Amino acid sequence: MRPLVTLLILLVAMAAALIAGERWSDASLTPKLALDLEGGTEIILRPVAEEGQEVTESAINQAIDIIRQRVDASGVAEAEITSQGANNIVVALPGKPDEATLDLVRESAQMVFRPVLMMAAPGPVEATPTAEPTAEPTAEPTAEPTAEPTAEETLAPAEPTAEPTTVTDQARAASATDEPTEESTEEPTAPADDAEPADPSDFAWLTEDVLTELNELDCTNPENLRGGAERIGDPEAAVVTCDESGTVKYALGPVEVTGDMIASASSGLNTTASGATTGEWVTTVKFDGEGTDAFADATSRLSGLESPRDQFAIVLDGLVVSAPAVNEVIPNGEAVISGSFTRASAATLAQQLNFGALPLTFDVQSESQISATLGSEQLQRGLLAGLIGLILVGLYSLAQYRMLGLVTIASLIVAAAIAYLTITTLSWVQGYRLSLPGVAALIVAIGITADSFIVYFERIKDELREGRTLSAAVDQGWARAKRTILASDAVSFLAAVVLYFLAVGGVRGFAFTLGLTTLIDLVVVFLFTHPVMLLLARRPFFAEGHRFSGLDPSVLGARSRYVGRGRVAVAAEAAAGGPVPSRDAARMTIAERKAAQRRAAGDTRTEGGDA
Repeated sequence: MRPLVTLLILLVAMAAALIAGERWSDASLTPKLALDLEGGTEIILRPVAEEGQEVTESAINQAIDIIRQRVDASGVAEAEITSQGANNIVVALPGKPDEATLDLVRESAQMVFRPVLMMAAPGPVEATPTAEPTAEPTAEPTAEPTAEPTAEETLAPAEPTAEPTTVTDQARAASATDEPTEESTEEPTAPADDAEPADPSDFAWLTEDVLTELNELDCTNPENLRGGAERIGDPEAAVVTCDESGTVKYALGPVEVTGDMIASASSGLNTTASGATTGEWVTTVKFDGEGTDAFADATSRLSGLESPRDQFAIVLDGLVVSAPAVNEVIPNGEAVISGSFTRASAATLAQQLNFGALPLTFDVQSESQISATLGSEQLQRGLLAGLIGLILVGLYSLAQYRMLGLVTIASLIVAAAIAYLTITTLSWVQGYRLSLPGVAALIVAIGITADSFIVYFERIKDELREGRTLSAAVDQGWARAKRTILASDAVSFLAAVVLYFLAVGGVRGFAFTLGLTTLIDLVVVFLFTHPVMLLLARRPFFAEGHRFSGLDPSVLGARSRYVGRGRVAVAAEAAAGGPVPSRDAARMTIAERKAAQRRAAGDTRTEGGDA
């Protein structure tokens, strides 16, 4: 009974939360629909590069990735972001997106290089530090930085005939997964607000307002990872921002190098001065003439500072994508960023740097409302197909399992209720939208769920054929069936996960819904179907194998089965013993029951000898 009570509490809690959300918040009692079923807003963007520059395919792909990151972080699901023709980008948002989301799409992304002033763990700090002003800014900080990198990385000037200089990426190596300790939350001594910073790395940039903003910033909140104009900030002032993975937050000085100063960037295996390959994946970046001078000035200052002020933050769309440390001056405008890179991560950073080398702005070509590509009629047909599937499965269960089939029908109804409440809750909390591929996944889930019941019931019937009582058959059958059910659902869930990460668009909606319904199948089987079977095993109608119960020994092919109270349920005719007492025969003694079992087994031997 405890699993059934747990399931009931779960259903009531989800339903109550939705009703409360619909009354006092923006929840709805029906799931939100995707573009193909509801329509939405379509924006066509045309990238514009500086005169003499060409918009490349990689730059378009990077712009699409940035827009998708912004949209996903804003909570809008099932958005379609694609390229159109050679240059245009088409962004289709389902429903009626708010103006803030539309602004995220219209804004252009920028890449800049800023010096790191301070690093901290991603979570907010409750107590805002209050810094005592000093008369003059000091060259050295009065407190340790709030987060230290875990790996030492170097940057050396390039030899005239050797490889470019080396920079290593330590943004993701920072120990920022734990909450700040007492030492890490010590307030640094900040200069007075009217103190004039001597250079971009001066602690004078850490004013009271900047320190307060740093402490209050929560990089574990997805809303703070979507980038955009609000995160880019004033290029001539200090800013506070997160890294793109949300594991570190930074206080950064003013901009020293801009993305348009990057001449090129590429990725590959690192090589030594003698031309030997080290097997380490790196990203190479080269600056133009103006960028070389600016980068040389910056690295000459950063190389003499303590950590983390010796780091240079590469900021794309307001978020830090890399923060390599500088130990030596780079006079030639060439650097190699190295670290724990894989081939893919090194290529991604190179693509981001190339995007910064081609500063794209976007002209909004058109913005219009689009109708649903499929519409309510297709949704109704999809739901009708699911209803027909439920009815057919129910009829098959009744024909195959008789009254036992009612357990299948009840389990499917419970699974449908959980799926509806879960999808509706996700629509409210996470912005999930149901697409037609998602409806298809719900229909497929009917078969997955019914398959679990069939495995369980057939295991019970196998145990009954062996002569066990129904209670023993339910226990033994469940011990064997649950392993099969878990293995089957694990395969389905793994397939859904792989499909979700490899696919795009509506196929991801199908994969997500399929994985969700697979988990719901396990919940229903463990918290409803099995507990219900334990209850039914105590009822004489099922325990004694009534001919309409679906557990009739004569139908199952059981030779005999003891059903309690001195009675044995046997087949209509024993193999060699002629007619035998039916399941409704009068109470038998133990000797009579054993004799009936021997006759049902075809053993004609008697207590006095062989027949």
